[in-house]
This record gives sequence, C-alpha cells and structure tokens, in this order.
Amino acid sequence: MRMPFGLCNTSSTFQRCMTSIFADLLQECMEVFMDDFTVYANSFEACLGNLSKVLKRCIDTNLVLNFEKCHFMVIERIVLGHLVSNRGIEVDKSKIDIISSLPNPTSMREKDVEFNFDQPYIEAFQELKNQFTSVPILRAPNWDVPFELMCDASNSALGAVLGQRAGVGQRGHVISYASRTMDSAQQNYTTIEKELLAIVFALDKFRAYLLGSRIIVFSDHATLRYLLKKPDAKPRLIRWMLLLQEFNIEIRDKKGVMSHKLYIFYGSKKDFPLEASRLYKEKLQSGAKYYICDDPYLWRLYSDKFIYRCIPNTEINSVLQFYHSASGGGHHGSTQTARKVLDYGLYWPTTFRDAYQFISTYDKCQKARVAMNRRHEMPQQPILFCEVFDVWGIDFMGPFPISNGYSYILLVVDYVSKWVEAIATKTNDAK
Repeated sequence: MRMPFGLCNTSSTFQRCMTSIFADLLQECMEVFMDDFTVYANSFEACLGNLSKVLKRCIDTNLVLNFEKCHFMVIERIVLGHLVSNRGIEVDKSKIDIISSLPNPTSMREKDVEFNFDQPYIEAFQELKNQFTSVPILRAPNWDVPFELMCDASNSALGAVLGQRAGVGQRGHVISYASRTMDSAQQNYTTIEKELLAIVFALDKFRAYLLGSRIIVFSDHATLRYLLKKPDAKPRLIRWMLLLQEFNIEIRDKKGVMSHKLYIFYGSKKDFPLEASRLYKEKLQSGAKYYICDDPYLWRLYSDKFIYRCIPNTEINSVLQFYHSASGGGHHGSTQTARKVLDYGLYWPTTFRDAYQFISTYDKCQKARVAMNRRHEMPQQPILFCEVFDVWGIDFMGPFPISNGYSYILLVVDYVSKWVEAIATKTNDAK
C-alpha cells in the first residue's frame, strides 16, 4: 500500500488496512503493528502451520515482504525495540550498552574547580549504571488475578508501576511503567492532591488493562481512602472521584520509604531499603514490643492482656472461609465474622477489611442477600375481567382555538378494544 508523504492519518489508515487483512488471525496466531507482524505458536509444527496461513493471506492480498527483514522459527527476537521471549519483555541490550560503557568523569564543567573522584564516587557511579541497566523483565498480564498499582508523586513529577502477583505472599512482577512531569499549576497542589493525581494519571494510562478488573492501589497517604467519601470536597477532587468510580479499586497505604523506589517492590532482590528513614525505624522498634516470637508462630499482645496468634497472608482466605461458611460458621456479616476470628485468638492487621472483602465477593452469600421483600416485588394490580365497551376512560380537553364554533373536546377510550370517540363541544358544561 502506498500513500502520499506527510498525511496525519497515514499511520491509523495503514494499521486499519493491516487489521482488516488479518482480522480472523489476530490474537489467535499473530500480532500486527503497522508493517511489523509476529507469528507465534507453542511448538515448531504449530508455528509452521500458522506461518503457512499468514503467508497464504499475504499472497491472496498481494502483500510483499522484505526477505532480509524476515526472521523464521526464533525463540526470541527484537519487537519494536524490545527483546521478547518466553521469559517476558526485556530491554534491548544494544540500547543500554552505551550506559554500561560510560567512563568515569575526569573533570567538571566549571573552570578552576577542584575535582576529586575517588573510590566512594566510583562505586556510587558504578551502582548508578547497574541500576539503570538492570531493569526487571516485563510480563504479560494475567486476567485471572488482581492488578497492583503503585503510585507516587514528588514535587514535580508523577510515577506509577503496574504489576501483578502470581499468588499471595509471592514477589510481584512488572507489567508496565509510567511517569510524567507536572505543570506549574499542578505543582501547587497539596500533597494529598498530588497523590490522588498520581492515581488518576495511572488509571488513565493503564485504562486498557484495568477497566473491569480488580485493582489494588498502593499510595503513600492512607487518608486518600477517606477523601473519596468526603461530602464537601473541591470541584477538582469531585471530578477525580467520578473518574475513579468506574474502576474497582482498593486503596492501601504504602509508606514513603517503601514506595520511594518503586522497583524495590517489583523485581528488586532487597527486602528492605537501605535508605529507610530514622522515623520509620523507630516506629518498627516501638511496635516490636507488642509481638512475641515463639517459633514457628508470632503472637500479638494487646492492652487487654489477650494474646493473639498472627496469621500469615497465605492462610487468611482459609481462616475466613472456615469461620464464615464452615459448620458453625453461620454465614454472618463481615463485622461478626471478623470478631469471631478475634474471639478465637487469631489476628492480622487488616482483619475487618479482609473479612468485608471476602464476604462481598462470596458467591453464595451474595445470591442469598437478595431477599424478596415488598420493595423488590413487582407491583401487583388486580386484573379486570370485562367485555368490550364495559369499561371506558374519559378525559375532557380544552379550551382550544375556536373552529366552527367548537373549542372543547370530550375524549372517550374503551379499555378493551382501544376504540376512541372524540366529541367536540362549544362550552365546558355542554350536555
């Protein structure tokens, strides 16, 4: 296909043409982006069959391929500047080799300034290069598990990481990154508004992934959860809240020291950041006195002198399942179920919230909640048994502009046959 040079709709027109040619093969055995398409399969024989279908379609539609740019039967290849394989999506090494080969600085840009680049600076510079060139491998989304969205905002920029976990307690993997700078007006927002702006930006950026899926949003400010329910919010916040309502989101607090480096949560081998603040360390130390470690269990001591056994994340669902729906569970509401868990000496920090989330998605209880009371019943009216012309509906209409001396109409309709009689009258008291 040939098109004139410089048209603004050239890209979309070409993409639409390619999509129409391979419409029945897309997402089944191939993917198309402009003039670059990929044919894939799980085995050599299946890939050979899919390739035969695609090449036959090219012959039928007179599409010409450049043999020098074609690669056949490869297990990994560069697609749109990224290395795609069965491991996931990686950065093309040739794009970042220039960073790895950067020499150490030897001078400063200012004149007559002493320059000392000794061993600590060399190690820091090498660490920077390692961090820039060792990004996590991106993976395709799994639509059967919730998405996790980590958002953060600084004084001048917004950042977000979209990821997922294969299971409870497992390390997450990255699906995509997003970031942008704020304009001069947005830089004047309050801290909470900036955090909410980061969430709105991330949801809009990853809308194609998130719409219709369950989303867990990690943010620095737990007050965002209550800001969504604030009745007297600013018009700007109201617009953002309306935008958030089309997504199924759950906001969880993520302390700043944990989300300051977003890669710490996804793909980093470190379990705790080295740059943790003094206040955060003091908070951990002050809270440690309420816990007792008795291998293999961890116990929580409360002021009421009760001791609760801490439940790991991997056992939360099974505990809620037992105390809600097992024999003697009673299928109670979320509050009573959470209290029953505590009464039996079990504890985790989000007991009530997890109980609410569990019961609100428990299929049997949700079906049983729709009780047929009078509010849900269809309106019942007695059915009239009558013959034609037994029941009439009458209405008197007017006055209208006078026509032949008449200005009123008596309208009569039979309920059974729908027969209509219209009688014109000169006055509203005519007999």
